[in-house]
Formats: sequence, structure tokens, C-alpha cells
Amino acid sequence: MHHNGLRTAVLLGALSALIIAVGAWLGGGIGVQIALLIALSANGAAYFFSDRIALSAMRARPVGEVEQPVLYRIVRELSTEARQPMPRLYVSPTMQPNAFATGRNPRNAAVCVTYGLTQVLDERELRGVIGHELSHVYNRDILISSVAGALATMITYLGYVGLFFGGGDDDEGPGLLGALLLVVLGPVAAGMIQMTISRSREFQADESGARLTGDPLALASALRKIEMGARQLPLPENGRLASASHLMIANPFRGAGIGRMFSTHPSTAERVARLERMAGYRR
Repeated sequence: MHHNGLRTAVLLGALSALIIAVGAWLGGGIGVQIALLIALSANGAAYFFSDRIALSAMRARPVGEVEQPVLYRIVRELSTEARQPMPRLYVSPTMQPNAFATGRNPRNAAVCVTYGLTQVLDERELRGVIGHELSHVYNRDILISSVAGALATMITYLGYVGLFFGGGDDDEGPGLLGALLLVVLGPVAAGMIQMTISRSREFQADESGARLTGDPLALASALRKIEMGARQLPLPENGRLASASHLMIANPFRGAGIGRMFSTHPSTAERVARLERMAGYRR
């Protein structure tokens, strides 16, 4: 887990350094300031309202102990074990098995599972998934993803600043061609770093969640079933669902070919192999 935390810090540092380099290349401090203001405003809103955005996208509704006694008990037991507040619980009517947690801190956290998840997992596997999702909250992953998103957005806006203000004939700016390249390649570079951060956080949540439940193989079994269900019942790739997809425990879209290569989720096979190593499992 410490290795993944260091990796995330290095990647965030690399993204910040890329922004500084782009700003220096453009030679315009004002452009950097404008991009920073826009990025922080957009991602600040996403940070504070991420729970509402994701829950709305999945048409989730709150549930209590009477309606979902097993789910409620699992969440309560794991929250008590971690000495953290009990999060709000939601169920989405989606038939695809999936789950996500959101909220900027444990006191503002929400855990959502799909109806399909409750139908395909047994109690032990469901406990493994909840441990993973609670770990995202305890690891402050919403904050980290918001910071990464803000930095990535800055690079995108800097590209447009360079296109409109950096295309002069002098030798101080990047020129029109350089600005065009920045518009195309800047967001790609930022997206790849953000994608790597997301994958690193998934591995860390797998590990810390398995330690919380004490049962790595339960999460491994759940991940296999979730991947199979997601392939059979992929969600439509619309804008509303895309805004919540990176929060989910598995990629909810069909994701094939190059789309799978650039997924924010690591492969299920690699995640399962890591969990099996944690459990001392040998094939």
C-alpha cells in the first residue's frame, strides 16, 4: 500500500511539473492563472457534489436496515472495525453487478451497490466488495482523483490558451503548430497520467479492503463475477454514466481493443492475482 501511495504522489508531481513546463513554454503567466481558476472551479464543484452526481447518474435511492438487512449489517460491521462513521447506503436498479463509493471524507460518504450485484454475490463476496469501497473513502481517493482531474483540466485549457494566444510570429511562444500539438497531445498526456493514478488507487483499495475484511479471496471471487456480469450487461456509454464510471469497482462499459487499453481500471486478472498472492494462494 505504501508503494501505491508513493506512486500516486510521484504521478501527481509529474502532472504538476507538466503544467509548469507547459506554462513556461507558453510564456504567459496570465494564461496559467486563467486555466488554474477554471480547473479549480470545475473540479471543486465535482469534489463537493461528486456523491450527488454519481448517485443521480445511477438512479440510486437510499435504503435502510429494514429493506437491506444483510448489506446494512456488513457495512455497519466493517465501519465499526475501521472505527469510522457509518456511510449512507444506496441501491441502484441497474441489473449489471457493480458498486461504488463516493464522498469527500468518511463523514460525507455514500456506498452504492447495484441490484444486480446483490443477486450474483454471496454474503462473503459482498463483504469483500464493501471492504474495497469503504477503503476508497478511507484512503481519500475522491480528493486525490479531484486533484488529478483539476491538473488534467488545466493542461487541456492551457492548450487552448496556447492556440489562441501563443501563435504569434515571435520566437518566445510555441507558435501555431506547437499550440495545435499541445491541444491534441496535452490532454492525452494528462489523461494517461490520470488513468495510471486511477489504476494505482484500485490496487490500493483492493489491498486495504482485503485487509479490512481479512479475506482477499472473497474479493477475488467477487471481481470475477462482476467482470462477467459487466461483459454480459454493459452500460450505455453516455455522458451521465461516464462521469461516474471511474468510481465503480469494475469498468461498466463494453471496453474492447484500444478502449480497454486506456481504461481507468486495471485488468481483473491482475487484480485477482495480487489478491491471491496476499492470501498465499498457489495455483
